[in-house]
Amino acid sequence: MSGPSTYEPKTALERWLDQRLPILRFNAELMDFPTPKNLNYWWTFGAILAFCLITQIATGVVLAMHYNASAGGAFNSVEHIMRDVNYGWLIRYIHANGASMFFLAVYIHTFRGIYYGSFKAPREVLWLIGCLIYLTMMATAFMGYVLPWGQMSFWGAKVITNLFSAIPLVGPAITTWLWGGFAVDAPTLNRFYSLHYLLPFVIAGLVGLHIWALHVPGNSNPVGVNVKSKSDTVPFHPYYTVKDGFAISVFVILFAVFVFYMPEALGHSDNYIPANPIVTPPHIVPEWYFLPYYAILRAIPNKLMGVAALGGAIACIFALPWLDTSKVRSMRYRPQAKIYFVFFVLACLVLGVCGAHEVDDQIISGLAGFPLGDANINSYVWLSRIGALYYFIYFLVITPMLGLRETPLPVPESISTPVLSHPAAAPAGATAAPEKKG
Repeated sequence: MSGPSTYEPKTALERWLDQRLPILRFNAELMDFPTPKNLNYWWTFGAILAFCLITQIATGVVLAMHYNASAGGAFNSVEHIMRDVNYGWLIRYIHANGASMFFLAVYIHTFRGIYYGSFKAPREVLWLIGCLIYLTMMATAFMGYVLPWGQMSFWGAKVITNLFSAIPLVGPAITTWLWGGFAVDAPTLNRFYSLHYLLPFVIAGLVGLHIWALHVPGNSNPVGVNVKSKSDTVPFHPYYTVKDGFAISVFVILFAVFVFYMPEALGHSDNYIPANPIVTPPHIVPEWYFLPYYAILRAIPNKLMGVAALGGAIACIFALPWLDTSKVRSMRYRPQAKIYFVFFVLACLVLGVCGAHEVDDQIISGLAGFPLGDANINSYVWLSRIGALYYFIYFLVITPMLGLRETPLPVPESISTPVLSHPAAAPAGATAAPEKKG
């Protein structure tokens, strides 16, 4: 916890401002915030996500100045941005690839939180706010994908919005409201454009709440034990501002590789064809960051059950703080949990690969010279079903049961124990003290 503020205004102007708007006090508290001294680079993705959000808002505002949210002008306005607006191509590529970078960082951030138990008490509210940010990001990204009004944009909007019609009683009404009529058309584009512009600022507000919720219990850490003394922490600045700055710099290099050398690698070529409601693309596929959920949706032949599974997959993430029954936070001290977690990550990757393929694609079309004929053996649909089954088993069965049956390794009594017991921390000519287990 941060404790009472120790900020003291030093000049007359600072004292005057502090009595009326204590913004300098707030900034000082952020910089002096006691942070566990053992955080590794997996913890830098919070700062990377803040960078991504600022980048998306800044480039999105500029793109909105030149975008025409009409069925007849949307596609041409995007081409106008690319060809006629000064550095419009750069701003659009940063914005388009920035969405992928945003989701890449948020997935790493989430997997890190699951592995190190960052969702456990007293951080449940922090986790729930993070899940709300993720859900809002998904809605924002989907609506943004519709705005270019190409073939994949149009038909992606048609497929996804049609899913709401499967909800009993209220589904058709929700679908009609989203469409603004009885089909995906100009009113749909206007609605999505308006919401796509609004939701990033909602995300920014949720991020503010997320940071506020973080500063109540403080950061989690790789060991998973609570901070017990001031010796377990260091000020956030300069120790972690420098570390986050370095991580952001490395991330920007990866970002720049996509923007300048392969800006369309994460997109779809069909989106360079204007939307045509009477010509269906051969393979309708969402952006890569939605592919695991898309695979879960397609794995179930019944539309309502598929939508329920899709919603359940997201609900499991929200419910994780109450599904995990283990008293030990970090999987560093849970060998069995670590193995199941690796299989969970692999299942998510498999679902992503399956979501990118058509339902009738075959993994194996022949074996040792003997053709398999038309039998859909080892198809991506069946692989999706296996991956989806493990996804739900991991959350609903393995996570609750493992916490009750697993015998974890001894956990250190404090953060300083594993940090200071490392040989590199021992003075020259001295032997590091053995790690004290509790």
